Amino acid sequence: MVSWPQGTPVSFVVPHLGPLQEGRLVARWDRFIAEAKLSDGRVVRAHCVNPGRMEGLVEAGRRLWVRHAPSKTRKLAYTWELVEHTDVNGKPIVIGANTQAPNRIVGALLRAQVIPGLRRYSALRAEVRDGARRLDFLLEGKTRRFVEVKNCHLVYPDGRAYFPDTVSERATAHLHHLIEVVQRGQRAEVLFCVQRPDALRSIRPSAAHDPAFAEGCRQAAQAGVGFRAIQVRPTLEGYAWMGTVPVDLKTYDASAHGTWIAAGRTLGGWKRSKKAKAT
Repeated sequence: MVSWPQGTPVSFVVPHLGPLQEGRLVARWDRFIAEAKLSDGRVVRAHCVNPGRMEGLVEAGRRLWVRHAPSKTRKLAYTWELVEHTDVNGKPIVIGANTQAPNRIVGALLRAQVIPGLRRYSALRAEVRDGARRLDFLLEGKTRRFVEVKNCHLVYPDGRAYFPDTVSERATAHLHHLIEVVQRGQRAEVLFCVQRPDALRSIRPSAAHDPAFAEGCRQAAQAGVGFRAIQVRPTLEGYAWMGTVPVDLKTYDASAHGTWIAAGRTLGGWKRSKKAKAT
């Protein structure tokens, strides 16, 4: 077992699954398709592994990075991995756009036993069936701990990260299941993975986007479900471990969020193709 003394900085990078190619966003179609013009002039379509609106990130001409990932199980040979954005001070940063990446990132960090509070276990399993649901990770040792991972890439001018960026009934259902896990006498927690390098005050459940999820988080915490957040810096080589982020589950005034959401949605969402409209 790897042991990191308290306060010791850890250098750890989770590499990408393959080399990335730079391009510019042309458009996002039908939610799951990103059309991009690569630096060599080719225009390709990439799988957009992100069901949310991607507030502030969907702008024609914005720099992005895709990975060539041909597969017999899907039509598109590329995957949209990273996108350029700016932090609250207008400084350019790179954000992770693939919402499946956090599970791989967290899995690597757990196996390396880097995450504080999640370092002591004797066995680690991924995609574990628990009743009618499948949970992301199970850590086994003296106790059993289920971990459900949630991706986050939305940060507002208040310097806080927010999840989700749209209504997520699935995420709320996960909370109810984790409460059931705790009621059976086992341990469970939600682990937010923030895929952007901004210096953050905290991460909050977004009451403006999904009040049911925000309230569900507070109910889950009261029932004994744990909440934790980590932050990684996306680079062209991989995802660099940055550390933990405080999770703030207290109720808060979200009146200013409507303006932020409206501004972000002008550069979010997707276009519908004629084919999609006909079906």
